[in-house]
Amino acid sequence: MLSRHRFMFVLILAIAFAPAAFAKEPPTLEEMKASGNKALQEFKEQGPIIQQYLDKAYGYAIFPVIGQGGFILGGGHGSGGMVYERGNLVGTATVTHISIGAQIGGQKFRQLIFIEDKATMDRFKQGKIELDADASAVMAQAGTSTGANFTGGMAIFTKPVAGAMAKATVGTQILNFTPLGQ
Repeated sequence: MLSRHRFMFVLILAIAFAPAAFAKEPPTLEEMKASGNKALQEFKEQGPIIQQYLDKAYGYAIFPVIGQGGFILGGGHGSGGMVYERGNLVGTATVTHISIGAQIGGQKFRQLIFIEDKATMDRFKQGKIELDADASAVMAQAGTSTGANFTGGMAIFTKPVAGAMAKATVGTQILNFTPLGQ
């Protein structure tokens, strides 16, 4: 019975990450910027709150696609995150999710992390930010006018892309920053 569960877990992860496995070349910075801009535009179309956060945040990180999957143990990853500070692109980021608990499925989603102030941005850039796997993210939906608040210097919005996942888990979300030119 356990081997069947392992098979399902591997199958779910394989489906969730299959597009990345077949990528021929890593995207260029220009392709990553275009993808990030498209994702940001999709968030803005969900309601005025996104623009309000853009206006007041010190910076933000936009992840065009994060994939995750799990069956009891879960994991996910997103690369190609673009990090902006005071309106200027300062680097790229990756995010990795690790979780354990009641969960099944696989999904892809976009994530937009608003960074409230310089101190939080400095911690983000130094790799000193680790979040709960489900770090108080607000689902961006059409007509959204309220929702996320800055918690620990960040406000997080997500937008589903594909798939479905049911879960009640504990875990962590690890963010890694790479400055431009490195």
